Amino acid sequence: MDKDLVIGIDSSTSATKATLWDRDGTFIGEGRVAIEMTNPMPGRFEQDATEWWASTAGALRQVTEQVDPARIAAVSISNQRETFALFDEAGEPTGKGTVWLDERAVAECAALTDAVGADEIREICGKPVDVILPINRMMWLRQNTPEAWNAARHYADVHCYLAYQLTGRWVTSTASADPSGMLDLAAGRWSQRLLEQAGVPLALMPELVIPGEVMGAVHDDAASATGLLAGTPLIAGGGDGQCAATGAGAVMPSHAYMNLGTAVVAGVYAPLYATDQAFRTETAVSDTGYIFETVLKSGTFLIDWFARELGGAREAPIGDVLKTLEAEAATSPIGAGGVVMLPFLQGSMTPHWDFKARGILAGLSGFTKRGDIYRALLEGIALDQAYALDKAMASIGGHIETVTAIGGGSASTLFLQIIADAMNVPVTRAAVAEASALGAAMCAAKGAGWYPTIEAATKAMGQEVLTEITPQPEAVARYSALRAIYDDLWPTLSQWNTRLWDFANAP
Repeated sequence: MDKDLVIGIDSSTSATKATLWDRDGTFIGEGRVAIEMTNPMPGRFEQDATEWWASTAGALRQVTEQVDPARIAAVSISNQRETFALFDEAGEPTGKGTVWLDERAVAECAALTDAVGADEIREICGKPVDVILPINRMMWLRQNTPEAWNAARHYADVHCYLAYQLTGRWVTSTASADPSGMLDLAAGRWSQRLLEQAGVPLALMPELVIPGEVMGAVHDDAASATGLLAGTPLIAGGGDGQCAATGAGAVMPSHAYMNLGTAVVAGVYAPLYATDQAFRTETAVSDTGYIFETVLKSGTFLIDWFARELGGAREAPIGDVLKTLEAEAATSPIGAGGVVMLPFLQGSMTPHWDFKARGILAGLSGFTKRGDIYRALLEGIALDQAYALDKAMASIGGHIETVTAIGGGSASTLFLQIIADAMNVPVTRAAVAEASALGAAMCAAKGAGWYPTIEAATKAMGQEVLTEITPQPEAVARYSALRAIYDDLWPTLSQWNTRLWDFANAP
């Protein structure tokens, strides 16, 4: 039987999707199983690491019930980044998995920065100093959970743990390892300097494989759990952000992607290594090169929060509420009648790097309507990304000619028009909804030998543009004037915000 299908697994924060694709990038089918996340106290976000595998096995089982598994040539993984757990000799977690939203390791982040220096950390791992990096939580776990730490024999990001369950090997992709803050990114290996300073033994860290290369083969137990055939190759994929860039076809300079998901992650491809405070440098899920990436942690998280807490979604279906809110926002003028929102509900990453940052709504009056506030929310996200990407491009002397939007937020034409006008570039909506999963499938296609390179797989399996939204000159002029106000808002309020955060978090 012709092995004419590949599977791209996307294990995200809320669910694992297993998606089937053919040689042309045609979507064939999907399995999906939810993952629970807990927030046991402010700043802590956790998951049961065994659910990463249970959800993956369940999603794969749904897929293999749709087609003959003998048709599946290879499998690859896209994973939620900065999420990890520690495991003992038997492969059991020694504690809860900590999620990328987690901010418990504030003191450890400061200590590592003092010991190594912010510039050297960024130059080694490609990431400006930020509490989100797993290296900080590794220090926290070592200092605060000694029993779990001493029992640990393996550090595993989600990619690594799924690879272990499928193949029996503790191995991960370099494009999944690099968000940890423990990788020497230019060299493509674990950084002895950072590991030693953090007190993390090199022996804990998994083997590294570059995207598109074979990691191992599905063993008998995994085959029984998933419905895959034993021996099916597992191919290295990468973090969901980089896989999304590949799936969206945005692995060329000047073509940015913007994933409007729980977080807003945007980036542009670059062939050579560089670092800057304005962006995070990530290994591209490509044959060579890097992604220069901006991140806003509260993307559709902010939209869903507003719909749930202030829009009535506790009593009505959230989809219906969002349609109503968007209709109301469409009647609000550019600038939302003088209302502006800083969308920092989960802190600010690029370019401010202030985990204490919080959302601020300014300009309310007695004439403000709910639709004005919702429009200000959408505009705040768009203005933040315009600001962040401008900073990133200025630092490398580049420019953006077009943006491909993916993720749940890209379904909103109003939202995409606001982004196009605020950035003054065309925004295309990708025809594929699951860009991260498709990016992983492209890695699988290369690893299966369908194509000689990931680049060739991307060209063969890439999706047509669904919609192109062009900037409107009058709107561009209005947003340019609003940008001058928005760009000054955070520098003006940042010290005040820090005082408020310190007050709210005082013992």
